[in-house]
Amino acid sequence: MDAKAPITQDMLTIPRKDVPARPNLIGMTRTQMRDALIAAGTPEKQAKMRVGQIWQWIYYWGVRDFEAMTNLAKPYRAMLAETFDISLPEVVTKQVSDDGTRKYLVRIAGGHEVEVVYIPETDRGTLCISSQVGCTLTCTFCHTGTQKLVRNLTPAEIVGQIMIARDDLGEWPVQGAPKDETRLLSNIVLMGMGEPLYNFENVRDAMKIAMDDQGISLSRRRITLSTSGVVPEIARTAKEIGCQLAVSFHATTDAVRDVLVPINKRWNIDALLDALREYPKVSNSERITFEYVMLDGVNDSDEDARRLIKLIDGIPAKINLIPFNEWPGAPYTRSSNNRIRKFADIIYKAGYASPIRTPRGEDIMAACGQLKSATERARKSRKQIAEETGIPG
Repeated sequence: MDAKAPITQDMLTIPRKDVPARPNLIGMTRTQMRDALIAAGTPEKQAKMRVGQIWQWIYYWGVRDFEAMTNLAKPYRAMLAETFDISLPEVVTKQVSDDGTRKYLVRIAGGHEVEVVYIPETDRGTLCISSQVGCTLTCTFCHTGTQKLVRNLTPAEIVGQIMIARDDLGEWPVQGAPKDETRLLSNIVLMGMGEPLYNFENVRDAMKIAMDDQGISLSRRRITLSTSGVVPEIARTAKEIGCQLAVSFHATTDAVRDVLVPINKRWNIDALLDALREYPKVSNSERITFEYVMLDGVNDSDEDARRLIKLIDGIPAKINLIPFNEWPGAPYTRSSNNRIRKFADIIYKAGYASPIRTPRGEDIMAACGQLKSATERARKSRKQIAEETGIPG
């Protein structure tokens, strides 16, 4: 070997010391933040006050820079900046529909992506957020259900979706400006990617942050959690979150629901309805929302409407009728407008509100049941889905 030759090392053989990520304050509960601040050297007697100050900066003012937290001493701000992070998921793309609906493709840790949708209406602005990457339920009418579950979202990734939308809408208050109670983002629905009740603790903690009156301050009546029917967690939702509940119902017999919503094979219609009858009593909710997607020739007959009325008897309820939002390879077609109106009329005459949801954001694949992240999209053909479900394409 030439003694004068430069000494080189194969960088792949050198053990790499990964610098641990600084804890992200976003997503921590008040208790978790208090414990983290104490561990970082905050005197225990001051910790509760410090949590309150930091909490308001992050969740009321939308501040991400510790240096801007001017009611904290400079040395303390420097310690926070060295020890902690305040970070949101990354917005990869934003699409705006002709009807004003906004769809965000959001990248989270690990390079995975989820979709978030903001729907503006005359009397409210609703943000549809995701709780999982992909979904484990494989509901056959749902585009998201054709994507395998990758992982649960953390509280930071869930509440981060709300904060991203508020950033885009310019909705954080401006210091010194008159207080404005008008909200562009007034409602949250957990109806995006995933089954929220299969990620219960993280969803609960994120919603408690969203409901905290010193921050984002959304009323529990402005938050609706949609489940396909994870029966054991419904009672926990009433006690530990207390938000409004929506149920992806979609069928009036176990035979049909077993195919449309396969979780029905584990907890059938009777078991689900038993849990739903208890929910308003515990959570003090006004009523349960039954989501019912209208599928031509599958679940849209007059007989189905009458069965539905009998099934929900005794439950304070509203029936949301959803025209099926088609997606590439879908094994179903949308019921006709006349059929949907007839179905709605039968329910309405029985004394239940039966609004027909106006599809929003269809031109950007942002409508109900259409969400599916771009990088993990593996579209199945109509024939493949028909073979798996036993329903002709």
